[in-house]
Amino acid sequence: MTAALAALLLPWAGRADIVPENFDLTVKPEDDFFHYVNGGWIKTAQIPAAYGYWGVVNELRDKSQQDLKVLCERASAEGDQGTPVERLVGDFYASGMDADTLDAIGARPLRFEFDRIDAIKTPADVLAEMAHLHSLGVNAGFQFSSAIDLKNSAWQIASAVQGGLGLPEPGYYMRPSDQPKRDKYVAHIAQMLILLGGRPETAPAQAAAVLALETTLARSTRPPDRLRDPDQNHHIMTIAEAVAATPGLDWPAYFAQRQAPAFATFNVGQPEYFRALGQALTQTPVATWQVYLRWHFIHEFAPYLSSNFVKEDFSFYGTTLTGVTALKPQWQRVALTIDGEIGEALSQLYTAEYFPPESKARMLALVQNLRAALAERIKASPWMDEPTRALALAKVDAFGVKIGNPDKWRDYRGLSIDRGAYVLNVLKAEAFNSRWRLGKIGRRVDPSEWTMTPATVNAYYSPLRNEIVFPAAMLQKPFFDPQADDAVNYGAIGSVIGHEMTHGFDDQGRKFNAKGERSDWWSPASAAQFAERSVKIVKQYDDYVALPNLHVNGTLTEGENIADLGGLIIAYTALEKILAAGTRTTVGGFTPEQRFFVSYATTRRAVYRPEMLSILVRTNPHAPVQFRCNGPLSNLDEFYAAFRVPEGAPMRRPAAEQVLIW
Repeated sequence: MTAALAALLLPWAGRADIVPENFDLTVKPEDDFFHYVNGGWIKTAQIPAAYGYWGVVNELRDKSQQDLKVLCERASAEGDQGTPVERLVGDFYASGMDADTLDAIGARPLRFEFDRIDAIKTPADVLAEMAHLHSLGVNAGFQFSSAIDLKNSAWQIASAVQGGLGLPEPGYYMRPSDQPKRDKYVAHIAQMLILLGGRPETAPAQAAAVLALETTLARSTRPPDRLRDPDQNHHIMTIAEAVAATPGLDWPAYFAQRQAPAFATFNVGQPEYFRALGQALTQTPVATWQVYLRWHFIHEFAPYLSSNFVKEDFSFYGTTLTGVTALKPQWQRVALTIDGEIGEALSQLYTAEYFPPESKARMLALVQNLRAALAERIKASPWMDEPTRALALAKVDAFGVKIGNPDKWRDYRGLSIDRGAYVLNVLKAEAFNSRWRLGKIGRRVDPSEWTMTPATVNAYYSPLRNEIVFPAAMLQKPFFDPQADDAVNYGAIGSVIGHEMTHGFDDQGRKFNAKGERSDWWSPASAAQFAERSVKIVKQYDDYVALPNLHVNGTLTEGENIADLGGLIIAYTALEKILAAGTRTTVGGFTPEQRFFVSYATTRRAVYRPEMLSILVRTNPHAPVQFRCNGPLSNLDEFYAAFRVPEGAPMRRPAAEQVLIW
């Protein structure tokens, strides 16, 4: 078996879509397809010191970031001779790369902000300072911004949601096993306070008080899996109702401080959290709140200061939490910051240089084929009744599609960036973006807007817009290769397209109609049939063990797992229609169907540091890569047939446990 498979793989040597040495031919496809396809690579993989995990996506992101470096350096060299966009990018980059000035000035450019915090005297002052920090992008206490109205997706409303913790999720504050991390967190806060000029003899006690305050808030903070359901995090109140429901929070004073547009009602996402916050505002000493606000402000801006702040920030949030042992180089951190702060300016340069028009045309064809395949699957669904089926098909027809880059770029006029203090450029950009977001309250949604920059290696589905979006940076090998055959592209980018489409019909996306409005458009019978299947997929992933004593959270990952499963079968259905209409090509003895599944498994290739994997399992809605590969495949008859997987094999789930929704 092994020798035969090795012989079959030899003709693939040198092909862009297959790397024979990445396989582990000691593993049978029916036993562990992820390690069969990727095991050779895994055996020799080295996670770079600056990363918590490493794989296909990281490789592509690194390539895109190298491209951004070229563009930033070019714009910086242009100086005043560049276009307005080039000057914006170039000046930002130059300020971030001036290491000598960064180290010389330390945190002095932010002194006026700390003076404001030092002047706080009352709980009302604390809330006013929270409002000010929110306007600078610091989510102390909670978050407040605009959001699309769940009930009327054509409009933006005001929305307040929980926030203000320094650890990744609330469980870190309570689990006995995380006590060592809490101890290091307190030591880190204390060291940051000392770097700001605090006294070494008092800083540890102040840091401990911050932990105690955050622990109080954490007890009323919903964990990530409870934030997935939009209905449970949508509570529209008048301002008077919010004041009555959350004693201690003077909402009118807060809105006045934020200079928010006038509105009559707003969303209080997690009322129990805001009740706890209001109580903490009145019962916690003002001096503790001052330390808390000072800590959250420096935590937000430490990466843009002198090397002593950068290194101390990294020591905890990099090494302690994720196991990463080296900082990314300065150019990479600065380029990523620019992408985060003025991403559509940088992306204008990126797409002009690196996104050819023919890629968009090929992607549009792929999307249309996948849309037709999804419609075909819905029409053939044996468990969906006709009224629900008709509305589901209408939703598929209404999918919006955005590929590559926006048709209309964001206007950054009014944002002043210079070659002075880097941290002040970040602060100004944060304030500019905060005003921009706040200004949307009470306005119609702009359908042309993107919520991800074109230079991002990712894709998304928006249930409130009913649209799928594929940034330019995602449309590169190994996900998308214009020179590769259909089997390879449909296994890679095709499954991504299908994944995003399926999000429109996952456990949460299905609750939105074709217009993106929250609507119960399912018949009770079809909803019950869906629930019966979705419960099985939650159980499947709950059973996976990511680390000793740490299982995957099937509820947290439910939507992504449904999308992985649906995306695969939709892409496979689209490929089979193409193959039926054309010539089937066997490469090295491997059928198109086999190459499809190999291509899918290849895009899941990655390895993790244990520390990073622990955080991801607790906070990330995506399951670890090996389960994202083997999990959906183990449910598919099409995979069983392609690789002749016998009953009873690990990659073939028993018929009673097999899950197929779409």
